Amino acid sequence: MTQTLNLASTDAADTGFDARAFRNALGTFPTGVAIITTLDEAGAPAGLTCNSFSSVSLEPPLVSWSMRKASKSIEIFRRTPTFAINILADDQDEMSGRFASSRIVDKFEGVDWRPGHGGTPLIAGSLAAFECRTFAVHDAGDHLIFIGEVERFEEGRQDEPLVFYKGAYMMLARSLRELVASGDRVTVDLGEARRRLFESLLELACQSATPQELDAIEGQIARIESHVAPADIEKRMHAGLHFFRLIAAAAHNEVLAMVADSVNTMLQHALHAQIVELRRRAPQADLVNSAVIPLRRHLLSRLRARDAPGARAALAEFLAHSSLGRTIELPNP
Repeated sequence: MTQTLNLASTDAADTGFDARAFRNALGTFPTGVAIITTLDEAGAPAGLTCNSFSSVSLEPPLVSWSMRKASKSIEIFRRTPTFAINILADDQDEMSGRFASSRIVDKFEGVDWRPGHGGTPLIAGSLAAFECRTFAVHDAGDHLIFIGEVERFEEGRQDEPLVFYKGAYMMLARSLRELVASGDRVTVDLGEARRRLFESLLELACQSATPQELDAIEGQIARIESHVAPADIEKRMHAGLHFFRLIAAAAHNEVLAMVADSVNTMLQHALHAQIVELRRRAPQADLVNSAVIPLRRHLLSRLRARDAPGARAALAEFLAHSSLGRTIELPNP
């Protein structure tokens, strides 16, 4: 359907403008999802879900987002001098729904967050956070457009973003998590696909990896080894997946690296579902397997020696001991 807007009139009824069709057409453009946070005048945290975040300028560093004038939080954000933009990962869809719900009064109840500069809430697990000073607020029809000057920012874990498209979230990651939670063997299949991919990538990396790339892999191993507490299992998992991303990059084959990254991401979601379920059944369980700690360094030593058969054998040994290569055994409820 083609919609023509008569710019001489601002009355939608006069132009025959179909607002629902307009909204549907806008929905064909996939957008990321963020939670905008601030403190109200009493110092309490406030936040809402937003998919209108956009960059505006590099000099000065400006970003924008918009908010419905009918929102109950409009006056909080109209008056605040600062706010933060938390970019959500694709396993944070429940967080997005929580901050979008008008039925939940205390959006931050049970939410893992920390105060940023000036106390503005920063959501744990976000891909990135931008702490902003309110630069300008512009009236725009039934919305206000907020422009923020970024005073500081940080990048979090390196995962896929939560994406909103045609009124719904991309469902692949959620479907995988649900399959694993219901006992499906998808994690085993993903682990096998990952093993075969990385056998090829290791062989290529033995031929093509630069000393700087191997040093970066060693630095990532040190970061993994710093997450030793039982509560650090998810940080360790994210750091471990990035370890394999660095190996894929060192192979210098973009197609295989992209496929491997997709498999890694799907496997991560599957394992996250298992971790959540295990914590529900056995909250005190220690998921850190100390047996795998030296195996990454052994794998790296084979890469440095350009020993492809040894690297493949080291990979097999690592995956035999690691939860990334097998399903986590869940205790009976």
